[in-house]
Amino acid sequence: MKFIQKLLAQLSYGLLLVTCVLFSFHLNAQNNDEIVSYIEYKGKVIDKNSEDGIASTHLKVKNSTLSTITNNEGEFSLKVPKENLDLVVSVYVLGYETKNIHLDYFNRDYTIIALEITTEKLSEVELFSAIDAKKIVKQTLENKGDNYLNEPILLTGFYRESIQQRNKHVSLSEAVVNIEKQPYNSKREDRVSLFKARKSSDYNNLDTLAVKLKGGPFGPLYVDIMKYPDFLFYNSTVEGFKFTFDEPTKFEDRYLYVINFEEINTSQPWYFGKLYIDAKTLTLVKADYSLNVDNRRAAMNMFVRKKPGSAKVFPIETAYQIDYSEENGKWYYSYSSAYMKFVVNWKNKLFNSRYDFNSEMIITNRKPHEENWKKTNNLIRPSIVMVDDVSGFYDKDFWGENNIIEPNKTIEEAIEKIKEKI
Repeated sequence: MKFIQKLLAQLSYGLLLVTCVLFSFHLNAQNNDEIVSYIEYKGKVIDKNSEDGIASTHLKVKNSTLSTITNNEGEFSLKVPKENLDLVVSVYVLGYETKNIHLDYFNRDYTIIALEITTEKLSEVELFSAIDAKKIVKQTLENKGDNYLNEPILLTGFYRESIQQRNKHVSLSEAVVNIEKQPYNSKREDRVSLFKARKSSDYNNLDTLAVKLKGGPFGPLYVDIMKYPDFLFYNSTVEGFKFTFDEPTKFEDRYLYVINFEEINTSQPWYFGKLYIDAKTLTLVKADYSLNVDNRRAAMNMFVRKKPGSAKVFPIETAYQIDYSEENGKWYYSYSSAYMKFVVNWKNKLFNSRYDFNSEMIITNRKPHEENWKKTNNLIRPSIVMVDDVSGFYDKDFWGENNIIEPNKTIEEAIEKIKEKI
């Protein structure tokens, strides 16, 4: 427990609660005369049978470094340079057959892409061949120097964090970030700079309490458990966990072990979830996990950095996701998200307050490392609070050619309300 508290303090990914915050907007104009050098395609990825939107579906432009992801309603926005239109987009998500679609298929107004559920059944006997689940996980962690990027690389990502009280957005921050991603077998931590950012917060009439998320883009980065295994596995070992096989699956042309895990010691907040591991190379492709926070006092100590004495604040739900992508035989960080739900109990008040915290980041581009990158970028600290350290909220064309995560309906409504106040 002490180790986790120390780690979280070091990573600076936590919740801040303060008694008052100045509410303000800053408007910065963009040059609308700028020549548009890209074409934007919008649409939705759906289940072919149910027609429901499929969240977290990756759209990767082949023979390029461009990519994006669908929002939680299955909607996407993909921007492609005008000179690169003779390309194919790979559309893929775990549990569905991958589709490769030429850009000619995409409608400039709106494109519906239907995916079929993977139906191929895998033989557990053939796949497992007497190997136990813990050994697979241990070997996967040991393989990171071979299977993942082993040299620095520069990534472009889109980051979004939002805080809701019930159904009302009280804070929204978005940014295009540049990331110096360090090798997976290195202890050097990733560096981040802000390229473009905007934010808005409205704490009026909210229990005289402002809730803020500390860490900004570093939060999703630390969900990368192959780079930061201590976030999940103490001292990068798995001895404190129980592992069991779930039904295997297929992702693109890869057969995956699906391994359930949970901490053995449940006296303190404890992790549990699923690992999706390439059966051939023993590479972690995806992970979904949560932190059991039934021990409210201990959970509060892990996440809450500052609060009024008249309030009890504790998380009641957490969820994390990490996706990796492969290029030329090496895997790299592709997408991650973190979700937390908090309850605030006030003394002498009949009703409590509930807050939903969402943060996510998608890697939209990448390029080779530059030796002078650090000198030419204004780096941010892992202690950043986006709603304090970022100013401004811009027009709809603010992001330019940068790919973003298409806002869902609630975020879109929040943006429209912000525009009305500007």
